[in-house]
Amino acid sequence: MSVIVRLPSQLRVLVGGAGEVPVEATTVREAIWAVDAAYPGIAFRVLDDKGALRRFVNVFVADEDVRFLEGLDTPLIEGQTVSLVPAVAGGC
Repeated sequence: MSVIVRLPSQLRVLVGGAGEVPVEATTVREAIWAVDAAYPGIAFRVLDDKGALRRFVNVFVADEDVRFLEGLDTPLIEGQTVSLVPAVAGGC
């Protein structure tokens, strides 16, 4: 099924500047690897060497953080958007 992966500006250089990439996937994990298959290097930036989400990357499906759903195994439905969002830190 077709879903959209929305990329932050930091990763757009790897996909020719595109902000969104359509892929065929049924889970968040499959979506990330599908983008990586078309544009190598994306998974390395999002996943650690054990295949888990890097701590500075947030992933949202339908505005829900996947860490509070089923993580990378969160199921997707046709037309959903997966947003990869860098964590923002700050302070005074």
